Amino acid sequence: MSGCGGTGSCSCGGGGAKTQQVEAEDVYKSDKIAPVARVNGVPLHGAGESPDPEALRQRAYSELLRQAAQQAGLLGLDDTASTDGVLSEAASAAIEQLLERELRLPEPDAAACRRYYEAHRSRYSVGETVQARHILFAVTPGVDIDALRRRAEGLLIGLRCADEAAFAEAARESSNCPSGEQGGELGVLTRGDCAPEFAAALFAQDEGSAHVGVLPRLITTRFGFHIIRVEAREAGQQQAYEAVEGAIAQTLRQQAYVTALRQYLNLLAGSAALQGVELEGADSPLLQ
Repeated sequence: MSGCGGTGSCSCGGGGAKTQQVEAEDVYKSDKIAPVARVNGVPLHGAGESPDPEALRQRAYSELLRQAAQQAGLLGLDDTASTDGVLSEAASAAIEQLLERELRLPEPDAAACRRYYEAHRSRYSVGETVQARHILFAVTPGVDIDALRRRAEGLLIGLRCADEAAFAEAARESSNCPSGEQGGELGVLTRGDCAPEFAAALFAQDEGSAHVGVLPRLITTRFGFHIIRVEAREAGQQQAYEAVEGAIAQTLRQQAYVTALRQYLNLLAGSAALQGVELEGADSPLLQ
């Protein structure tokens, strides 16, 4: 007999209860292989997806804030979480209101601004330049970061006592930056020419860090790991405190905001039910 017979061997969906049971088992097995991360039961990504750990943490923090905004009555309960990490416009606006209400930000006083200026005087010099070369080990999707770092550190050790020609050759062979074709040559740079984290390492913070030659440590930026060789430095002209007081106050405000936000997120994480994602909790040293 053709069609749906009594044998249950037909593939058209005849044995309904048995099929549902098999599907449930498949979902369970899939979740065991690639579990879905959740915050208070809310999924952060789709089944079978595996966002990288940093992207997953960012989604988790966004979801914690979204839920906190709902609990505070700033966002409707009908706002639903997405599994792609993108917040709704309403959720984004509500989170901004939430942070304005919850974060307590001290206003930097003149004494704090003066202390910061004295500790970072070289940041407020005009015209300081550095001539440098670098070798970039780029962090790209799927790369083994620990292995990449070990490779970069191994080359750094070999280059510490190398001359300019040897450094240039290593850059041509190993650098992921287009400058590698020119031996890693970056030319003459000002602080404004560089990414902030690169500039912080390249430009002297004090006499002890005003290094010429290969910098003794890898420099980590958003792009990857850098081996940097300073060819020459030209000192700049120191700006008076009064000329940069406003900029310093803004820097301190931003630092206070970042600290307060981190602490608030840690408090939220400490009271949340987390699955498949690791976050700092309320007992983190950051809160001490």
